[in-house]
Amino acid sequence: MNVAGEPSFRESVDLMFKRAVALMDLSPGLEEKIRVCNSTYTVRFGVRLRGEIKTFTGYRSVHSEHMEPVKGGIRYALSVNQDEVEALAALMTYKCALVETPFGGSKGGLCIDPRAWDEHELEQITRRFAFELIKRDLINPSQNVPAPDMGTGEREMAWIADQYKRMNTTDINGNACVTGKPINLGGIQGRVEATGRGVQFALREFFRHPEDMAKCGLTGGIEGKRVIVQGLGNVGYHAAKFLSEDDGAKVIAVIERDGALIDDKGLDIEDIRQWMNKSGGLLANYPRATFSADGPAALELACDILIPAALEGVIHKGNAERIRAPLIIEAANGPITFGGDEILRRRGAVIIPDMYANAGGVTVSYFEWVKNLSHIRFGRMQRRQEEAHHALLIQELERLSDEKSLGWTLSPDFKSRYMKGAGELELVRSGLDDTMRSAYNAMREVWHGRQDVEDLRVAAYIVSISRIAAAYRSKGL
Repeated sequence: MNVAGEPSFRESVDLMFKRAVALMDLSPGLEEKIRVCNSTYTVRFGVRLRGEIKTFTGYRSVHSEHMEPVKGGIRYALSVNQDEVEALAALMTYKCALVETPFGGSKGGLCIDPRAWDEHELEQITRRFAFELIKRDLINPSQNVPAPDMGTGEREMAWIADQYKRMNTTDINGNACVTGKPINLGGIQGRVEATGRGVQFALREFFRHPEDMAKCGLTGGIEGKRVIVQGLGNVGYHAAKFLSEDDGAKVIAVIERDGALIDDKGLDIEDIRQWMNKSGGLLANYPRATFSADGPAALELACDILIPAALEGVIHKGNAERIRAPLIIEAANGPITFGGDEILRRRGAVIIPDMYANAGGVTVSYFEWVKNLSHIRFGRMQRRQEEAHHALLIQELERLSDEKSLGWTLSPDFKSRYMKGAGELELVRSGLDDTMRSAYNAMREVWHGRQDVEDLRVAAYIVSISRIAAAYRSKGL
């Protein structure tokens, strides 16, 4: 979304980068090497559909190869263009460095409305796009590993993985050419929910620090906090669901393309999702909340936490002054423009930045990639051994209680929970939680430790850029 008088999304990313490097001791050459996009491949390919040849335009951008493979999703949308793809690739570089996944940054996009084509047609288009990228090593387990993004999902990743394996029949690691695949084709449990789960873990970590909450005037925990979610796609849905069901937050508004649903008592996210599945993604006529056709206005309602979880640029110079949320967590990529960011910071809002807040997806993608390369499901080797080990302890405690007449017994609930060994889903969630905690504390150390760093976004950039610079220096640059 371009707003009059504001820089483009790509320019905003560069400006935010420059805010951070102005506070760092980098040589001009290294600074420029980290900032610029290494390469962008543009492909225009034809597919025979509905009795004629249709031509499509796609992109795959590689921002940084300080580590390989490079990582980044493929989005399907009519708004896809080279500048957007390069900006998203840059964010992927910084994001991977921040959460310490060993990837460089990349991004892909196809200029298409996926809703305009049926499944078979979309498969033909996807396979042809994948073919064009694969033959140039722009999809490869050791060089460039895509994932789902807006407009794509498990289905498209399965088609791409199959296309890669058809073209590379002897590559034993072929499944690792993409992440976000279905479980039965080499995917990993917890990947679909990963970005939304990461938003939940990010907020939990923020609320562990009273000093941080005080900066935006909040106290207590997540329970009871009033939340507005913009975008009820995969990320927004899971974030809203987990925060309301697990943490007791009260989602008072959700915003979609046709308007907003509002209820001060709290919305039933799962019920709304089921309604949207039946209505083609629309909120209108939902019977159990107030509907407003003016979705953007709902961003300006009073709340404790605002979660923009859809497109970039939804908060900008034109509406930032009216945003009343003291805490904003960027579940989408670039939802706040450079101009909007300046206004919100001046007004005292705390922004948990996108490169951290939505890093759950790439973190769990990393786990999936490792699983594919190791050719074994997480937990398969150790789960039953853990359960047997825990059972020995329970048995010994019960024996001591019986022999010594201690008068206490272990509750059945404790026994069943303690004796359960960690499977793949539990290990994925544990790894994601650890990642989000570590990354937040790395940002927090810079945020609180330096007087010249006023916000979490600059802190995140400084952490990321420092790690990328260290990698380049180690290579001799």
